[in-house]
Amino acid sequence: MSRPQSEVPAPAADLYDVINRRRDVRGEFTGEPVPDDVLRRVLTAAHRAPSVGMSQPWDFVLVRDGDTRRRFREHVRSERDVFAAGLDGERAETFSRIKVEGVVESSLGVVVTYDADRGGPAVLGRHAIADAGLYSVCLAIQNLWLAATAEGLGVGWVSFYREEFLRDLLGIPAGVRPVAWLCLGPVRELAATPDLERHGWRSRMPLEDVLHHETYGSRPAR
Repeated sequence: MSRPQSEVPAPAADLYDVINRRRDVRGEFTGEPVPDDVLRRVLTAAHRAPSVGMSQPWDFVLVRDGDTRRRFREHVRSERDVFAAGLDGERAETFSRIKVEGVVESSLGVVVTYDADRGGPAVLGRHAIADAGLYSVCLAIQNLWLAATAEGLGVGWVSFYREEFLRDLLGIPAGVRPVAWLCLGPVRELAATPDLERHGWRSRMPLEDVLHHETYGSRPAR
């Protein structure tokens, strides 16, 4: 049986605290610069992530230029409108209140990419699961996110964009996939409740609803 959170010893309690405080930040960025040593620690944490076959298939593009960020924001806004056009009634009203990006408000953008050829031609461990390299990039993103939270920074993952647009905007080679534009920077605060839950879009499911024993769909009686 698990112990109450208050009984978890440090430093494990510190890790759980960071995990619980992590938020997808949109409107809380201050725009203040990130100190170089802090940024390097955060990026180093990302680069320390495990990867299939130790392929390390990620790259990090730091975007500070105002014009580039404004162009990306306009593209994101147009894609937001595309999504909104497919909503009706209460869903449309709820979505209208949700901010989906902090591209310009944040200190900088960190674009994380995936190079499927990195570590090739034979990537140990990827022969049966083609997406294992992409999963590795997601682990790097999570490392970055938790490290940034521990440093008092906010991170926001922008998902309203077309990969081709971002590839052209940043000169990313054809064989490299842009996986995430992460808005990064100091914040006024980290919200106690995630934005989508606060605005009524979705609520977090109880662990019991996604927990199975031995086979999928097998659950203990409650």
